Amino acid sequence: MYKQSAMADIKYLTINENDINWGLTVTTTGYQRIVPHSSYPSREHPSAYLFHPQTGRVLQEYQLIYITSGRGQFRSKHQRHVTVSAGMLLLLFPGEWHSYLPLEETGWHTHWIGFKGAFAEHIMRHNFFTPATPVHNIGFNEQLVELFREVTSYAVQEKTGFQQVIAAITMHILGLVYYTIRNNAFADKDIVMKIEKARMMMREDPGGDVTPEALAQSLNMSYSWFRRMFRQYTGLAPAQYQQQLKLQKAREWLISTDKTIKEIAYVLNFESANYFNAFFKQKTGMTPVAFRKASRTR
Repeated sequence: MYKQSAMADIKYLTINENDINWGLTVTTTGYQRIVPHSSYPSREHPSAYLFHPQTGRVLQEYQLIYITSGRGQFRSKHQRHVTVSAGMLLLLFPGEWHSYLPLEETGWHTHWIGFKGAFAEHIMRHNFFTPATPVHNIGFNEQLVELFREVTSYAVQEKTGFQQVIAAITMHILGLVYYTIRNNAFADKDIVMKIEKARMMMREDPGGDVTPEALAQSLNMSYSWFRRMFRQYTGLAPAQYQQQLKLQKAREWLISTDKTIKEIAYVLNFESANYFNAFFKQKTGMTPVAFRKASRTR
């Protein structure tokens, strides 16, 4: 025997030109508890969002769906049929076929946000999230639940300027999800410890006397493996990270010491003062002399 869903707060939003110019707009938000042995999907959604689990659907927006209890099934164009459960987050992409439903014996409780806009397109275009991995096991995160609830609360009130507020919260959610995914990828504490040790060694040697290859060897890792893990963990290859440290140290010395340009270039292992000048200008848009003068004037 089927029952109706026990709890729901669903909001579909209108969007004006001012909202679009903000860079991200929220199209829908809410939460819904589907109790065990209840009919699914609920008829509370507009026709554009309704679908049959067997045939699925294609949306023209992104959606984040956070499962906080229960279990279900999910599949998409890029994802084979997979069981999903509490603590997992689904990311739906516009133009991407997908389908999902809760298991009849467990039901589920979900929070969701639909969104679109230039900001969303930008981060997806740069592969912060991809259709190839639409399911993420991020665990139970009270902060994330509160952010979803906050978006729904603002949307229900629908006061002037609410779209800008919930767009900002949605950006926060995306950042928190990305942060969680990246850090969960490094559950191996031994790898984390080795990368942190490498970073410490690099910071203690801003001139880069120890090469990334030598660092990998000292940590008993192959260079290719070390480079790949280091890049995944920090977002930069080891050599790029060393360059950032050199730039940081150069800025610090230019502001707080009277070291000459030649001395700084020498300590930081640049081939020459001219090479250091070219490197610094490429990274900052200013020569070291101009940077020092401007910093001290301020």
